[in-house]
Amino acid sequence: MATANQNWQLINHVDFGGTGALTVVKKQESDDLFNVTGFTDENPSGSAHPPWFLGINEKDQVILFDPVEKNVFLQEKMPIDAFPIYSYNDPASNLIWFTFDGDKENGNDELNCGTNGSTVTIIDQENLSHVKTLCLGSGHHVVNFIRPTNNHPDLPKIAYVSNLLSGSISIIGYDETDPNTFLSIIDEINLCEPEKEKDNKNSIPNNAFPHGKQYSDITGKIYSLNNGYGTVAVINPKNHQIDTRIPLKGASNLLLSPCGHYIIGKGADRKSDENHVIGKLSVIDLASNSVVTEIDIPDLYPSTYRFNVQGDKLYVTSAATGKGEQKKNLNIDTLYVYDATTLPALNLVKKVSIGKADCGRRPIAFPRSSKENILFLPNPSEGTLSIIDGNNDRVLQTVSVAPKGGIENHFSFWSPSIAGA
Repeated sequence: MATANQNWQLINHVDFGGTGALTVVKKQESDDLFNVTGFTDENPSGSAHPPWFLGINEKDQVILFDPVEKNVFLQEKMPIDAFPIYSYNDPASNLIWFTFDGDKENGNDELNCGTNGSTVTIIDQENLSHVKTLCLGSGHHVVNFIRPTNNHPDLPKIAYVSNLLSGSISIIGYDETDPNTFLSIIDEINLCEPEKEKDNKNSIPNNAFPHGKQYSDITGKIYSLNNGYGTVAVINPKNHQIDTRIPLKGASNLLLSPCGHYIIGKGADRKSDENHVIGKLSVIDLASNSVVTEIDIPDLYPSTYRFNVQGDKLYVTSAATGKGEQKKNLNIDTLYVYDATTLPALNLVKKVSIGKADCGRRPIAFPRSSKENILFLPNPSEGTLSIIDGNNDRVLQTVSVAPKGGIENHFSFWSPSIAGA
C-alpha cells in the first residue's frame, strides 16, 4: 500500500461502544511530521447487521464487508456503526482470515451458524472478494497457518483455528491443489482434559478455553494455551495428536520468540492481593517443555506484547482491569521494554511514559521494515497515539486520533507494511 514517497500508513479504529472513529496516520519521506486524516461518516449504516471494517486501499477508500450479502464494497467514509474484527494475514497468499467471535453471551454467529458456532471469513485482498465463510466452534478464534518448511518439509498445508468456548481446534485444509479439502474442515482436535472436568467426560464443549496458539519451526510443533486448565498442549501438526502438556498457570496468551526456541506467556493475578494486580511473564524453553523464567510485575495488567522487527526487544503495553483498589493502583500509562537478547532471561531495561488506557486492550504496531524502527501505541482514554523511536524508546510525537474515552483500540493490518497485534 505504500507509495514511492510514503513509508507507511497506520489504520486506527477506536470503539466507543456501538460507534467508532476511524483515522489514518501517515508519514512521507520528505516530511518529518505525522499526518492524521479522518475517515468516519457520522451517519450509521442503517442495517441490523452493520458492515465490518476491513481496511483502507491505496486510493484512500474505506473497504467494508456486508456480513449478510457476503460482498466487499468501497466507500469514501466508514459508517459510524461499522466495526473491525480480528484478522490474520497469510504471508504466503492474498488471503486474509477474519475471525468473528459471535454473540458475547453464547459465542455463536447466529446470522451464519444459528446456535452452532461462530465464523471465520476469508477475503481475497487482491481481488477484494469474499472467498468463503466457515462455521467453526463457538467463541473467539486464533489462526495459525502451517505449511512445509526447510526444517520440516513433510508438514501439511493446513490452518489451525482454536475455538474458545468449544474447547477445540478446527483443522482447515489449505492446499489449493486439493479442491476436495481446500478451505474445508478436515478434522477437529478435542483439547479436553477429562480429569479436570466435573463429570470426567472427554467431550466438546469443555472448559479448556484455548486462547493463544503459536507454531515453532524449530520444533515443528503447535503450542495451544488452554486457559481453563492452566496448561499448554503441544500438538504435532503431522498427525494432529497432542504429544504432551506443559503446566502454565495464570497465562492468558502466548508469544513465540524470534529465535523460535522460547514461548512467552503473559497474564495477570487478580486473586493473591485484593489491592494489587500482579502482572505475569513466563518463559517456556521448548527444548525441555518447561517454564524456566517467571516474572511478577506489581500493578500492571499486561495488555499486549510483541517483539520488535529486529528481535532484540520485547514491548509490553499497560491497560486496565479489576475494580476498586486493584484498578486504582494500576499503572495504565506506561510501556515496559525488556531485553530479548538474554532469553530465557527477561530483563526490564526501560519504562516509557505514554498516555492512559483505562480499558482492557491497548494494541501495538510497527512498520515491517527494519529501516523504520518506530512503534505505535494508542492511548484510548485520551484519544491520542504515541509514536515511539525504537532506537532509544523515546516518544517522537503524540497525535490526536479520536475523541477521548475510547473503550478499545484496533489497528487494521490490511496494509502489508504494518504488523502488530
